[in-house]
Amino acid sequence: MEFMVFIIIIIAVFLSGALLAAFVAGHFYNKKESQIFETMLLKLDRALGGSPLEISYNELAWSAIDERLERLAYISQDRKEKAASERDAIKSLVSDISHQVRTPLANIMLYSGLLYEKELDIETRLLASKIHKQAGKLDFFMKELVKSSYTSQQMVTLHPEMTEIEEIINISCQETELAALKKNIRIEKDMPGGLCYADKKWSIEALANILENAIKYSPENSLVKIQTATYDSFICVSVEDEGMGINEEEQGLVFERFYRSKDAGKEPGFGIGLYIVREVLSKQGGYARIKPAPEKGTIVQMFLSRYPV
Repeated sequence: MEFMVFIIIIIAVFLSGALLAAFVAGHFYNKKESQIFETMLLKLDRALGGSPLEISYNELAWSAIDERLERLAYISQDRKEKAASERDAIKSLVSDISHQVRTPLANIMLYSGLLYEKELDIETRLLASKIHKQAGKLDFFMKELVKSSYTSQQMVTLHPEMTEIEEIINISCQETELAALKKNIRIEKDMPGGLCYADKKWSIEALANILENAIKYSPENSLVKIQTATYDSFICVSVEDEGMGINEEEQGLVFERFYRSKDAGKEPGFGIGLYIVREVLSKQGGYARIKPAPEKGTIVQMFLSRYPV
């Protein structure tokens, strides 16, 4: 009897030791496995971010995965550098083409317009008119091509600094003055001065896009009003037109790339201008919004930060 009790005790001690050893081994394995997976996740994060990996090779099977992650990181970084290089090349090419084409194009429009104003026979006047109209179309598509390249190649690179809001407004008005004169639209400015934190070149581009839309969708002999308001953190530039307005359900959609309102089909365009407005403002700490005008038309507001962000 005592011998049986002794045997049972021995077996119990042995089983307890085995269970303890299994527990310790399992705990060690789980901890080791957890460390391995944490390391692998870290390597994957760095690989996805295009950062080079620091690999310590050993005899474990995990080293094969480490090697592939290393290759993935280098491939990702190489492709990222190539994409940046190609983007810069395309940006330079578009800029060069735009500059080289638009100068002679502007001359064609000028000379054809002057020719049309002279005393001509009916046939020659008709030909001069056609040349002028086709040159105008080509100028429009050239501008849209440049805008489209900004969006597809992510070329909107900003360098904001403290800038006079009045200068941004004045230059934007100058750039859209001809389009307003063609429709006899008066641009009225009410703008107390002030400083904003903005990239001047791109902010002028954004405001000019808003003014172009206001002029494009407004009737002849109407009024476009530009007003500024200063708040604690922002300077707001409002552009109010007397056009057809934008439906409430579309007021957020018009800032999407290539979106065009169903009511805008009669006017040429690709739905890029307001997308660029949103991109420019968001990248320098601002935003844009649209609301209906009190009587008719649309108010588009640009909010530019007053302080560095």
